Amino acid sequence: MDLEPSGSITSVGTSEELSSAPETRNGRKRRSAAPAAHGEAKRLRTVQREGEETQTRGRSPSISAQLDRLQQPITPSELTELLHYAALGKTGGVKQPSWCRLLHQKRVTAVNVVMVEGLTQSHFYEHYLTLQHLRTSYATRVTFTPSPADLASGIFSGEVPESDAPSQRQSGSSELHRALRIHPVITKFGTKRRGLTAYVLPQEEMIKRHFPVKGMPGFEEFVCTDGVDCVTDSSPLYGLDCEMCHTERGFELARVSLVDSEGNCLLDELVKPQNRILDYLTRFSGITAAMLLPITTTLRDVQVKLRKLLPSDAVLVGHSLDNDLVALKLIHQHVIDTSLLYRKDFGQKFKLKVLAEIVLQRQIQTEGKKGHNPIEDAVAALELAQYFIKKGPCQVVELHLEELWGYTIVEEPDCEPAPKPSLRFADILQTLGRSVAFLGKRSDLTLDLSNQQWLSSDKEVLASFRRRTKCPFLSVLRLSSLSDRLKRFHPHREHQRLRATLRDMCVVFAGPLPAGFSEREVRRLFRCCGPVRNVKMLTTVRVHAEVEFELLEGAMLALKALNGLNMQGQSIKVQRPVYESMLDLDLTLDALMRDGLDTSHLYAVRLNPSMAEDLRVSARVNGRASDAERPGVTSVRAANGSPSAKANGSSRLKATRESQLSEETIRETFGRFGSVERVVLPAKCGKRARHAYIKFESSAEKRAALSSSEDLRKDNYLVCPSLTPPHLPSWVSAADTGGEAAEGEERTHGHAGSQDQEMDLLMGKLDRRLRKLFSSLPEGTLSVVVLLGDASAPGCPGLCLMEVKQEGL
Repeated sequence: MDLEPSGSITSVGTSEELSSAPETRNGRKRRSAAPAAHGEAKRLRTVQREGEETQTRGRSPSISAQLDRLQQPITPSELTELLHYAALGKTGGVKQPSWCRLLHQKRVTAVNVVMVEGLTQSHFYEHYLTLQHLRTSYATRVTFTPSPADLASGIFSGEVPESDAPSQRQSGSSELHRALRIHPVITKFGTKRRGLTAYVLPQEEMIKRHFPVKGMPGFEEFVCTDGVDCVTDSSPLYGLDCEMCHTERGFELARVSLVDSEGNCLLDELVKPQNRILDYLTRFSGITAAMLLPITTTLRDVQVKLRKLLPSDAVLVGHSLDNDLVALKLIHQHVIDTSLLYRKDFGQKFKLKVLAEIVLQRQIQTEGKKGHNPIEDAVAALELAQYFIKKGPCQVVELHLEELWGYTIVEEPDCEPAPKPSLRFADILQTLGRSVAFLGKRSDLTLDLSNQQWLSSDKEVLASFRRRTKCPFLSVLRLSSLSDRLKRFHPHREHQRLRATLRDMCVVFAGPLPAGFSEREVRRLFRCCGPVRNVKMLTTVRVHAEVEFELLEGAMLALKALNGLNMQGQSIKVQRPVYESMLDLDLTLDALMRDGLDTSHLYAVRLNPSMAEDLRVSARVNGRASDAERPGVTSVRAANGSPSAKANGSSRLKATRESQLSEETIRETFGRFGSVERVVLPAKCGKRARHAYIKFESSAEKRAALSSSEDLRKDNYLVCPSLTPPHLPSWVSAADTGGEAAEGEERTHGHAGSQDQEMDLLMGKLDRRLRKLFSSLPEGTLSVVVLLGDASAPGCPGLCLMEVKQEGL
């Protein structure tokens, strides 16, 4: 999408999206164009969803902020809450934060936090074009509440809630005998009873134990089940067991059995191995040559049946299940292996027969039977998993300590009470064997000196971090050089300039206006494009006005819709101010429209019928003839108090009702372009919404709506790409760091000066350093960059940028 310097849209999407049928008087264009646009959007949406499904199967971690929380700043404690969850997760007893969503937390490989002192949210948007890495590499952006407390100290010293602390799992509860705290089951799963998701093998352990995993070498020809990315504690369990024969190519599948969570047999099939059988292993499998002679079922047949039988959220349970899945040449994402639940020291495993006899009080694989019964084994494995989940690891160990593990607890008379475990975040991570590190200028951190590295410059911090052979699991970097340089700048003047620049983006000049045109009439005219913050009348030879919108979209629509508006026989010109800060505005607008935060968002306003008719009349007058040449054409109403401008009260009330925005009408109108995921109707308390943000499921659907802007105008809608990041209620409020400038204070728009040039250079250097740091992080790292803001100055919030590094970045 390209913009002229004036802000008018010159192209949106492809040439096919812009083409439309000639305008007709009976409205056929709108009815024919809309289905075509909808069909195109549907096709593009299907292509995009296929791509998204392919990415989803990769199950890479990702982070996003909840839409209803985006316009509320997050606090340091809420950021710390996210870091706790990213590092420890639900299996560590930490709940997902309410303000954001981190998917596939188990696959987060590291957490890296960079704190940039001295920079505010306004600095980010003032130098938006310069900060190319930050604005393009981080898809989640939230306003951050500055705090006088040290954020680094809060991160390392923040306490995980006692009821959820994983340290409790490691050290055991006070009632657990200290001899059991080193038990292999307790050290792995803790003492608390949890749902089944706590025992589903993470992908890292599946790879380590040679389970079939998609994308890993050796499993290219394996079949994948259609599983969801995440299972829940209510997901169904299915027991699985296989029997094999020894063939020329090794062990091959000869029989497979599947039971549901109630133990009912769903599948029990004999399978003909593909290669010549050398040994039927009858003493183990129970399979003979006579049994397989009439069988025609192939491995492919049972793979198809299993895929049909297993629901998308199924969790497979088995004993040494990796062998069964390899025999089936099947990849399933969610598994529980009972040989890894009932753990022994030094990696040894219990036999299924032993576990069934001691835990379930059941005899299986008895000598009187010829070979194993896979249905019986599948049920035993299923019930062992159900028993473990129901009882919890602590009770399982206590109930079967002597029979299974051969332990006998001897009470010691003067046993000292175990020290209370630390709940500090850094201590918990180190207890779990995960490294932590701090790099930056000297700070008063309650952290071991061996985990701190004090450096005097940002360059040294970056170089030292990149030299490390292994990235710490939790690393916090403090960049302070920029803050030291900013102290030389005049803070008040700097904030004033930042506010002025952001406000200038939302300002348009309009004129000449009819004589006697009032500020109230200007506000009424321009608020059809969006909320107006301020109007300033400029009287020279003719009447002009400076209109300041709250949103950048309002200024953009005013340039598009009101420029050339015919008023009392003359057309008004709407243009942007000519200030130095506006010279690169076209580049800024183009970058904002490509911002990852707004790729599928659309901004829309709805005109009242009278205003919509005025715009149509004015367009016809300017495009075809003058007022003198077209008798009967009326000028814009509300021009000078004429009878046409002062409509009666009932007509005005009717027009107001017809122009009101509601989620229902928006979904009805814009649903023809694709699936509307969310509608946001910002409105001040006690007032109706005048504009809306529409979030489609894909950017293709947004482009389809933009390409039909002329048809939407016939429905009294004006639309343009969303430019305001979702976490900002408005550009003006983001820039307003302490109210309006003092009365009479000079508003400078002259040459930026050497200090501003130096600031641009510093920002560019910071962005390059952060890009190098990001590139050095391992795949799967949660990267958080915090512009700390200014806690000493009211209205100077910071900014928190978050992203999980994906492969190839």
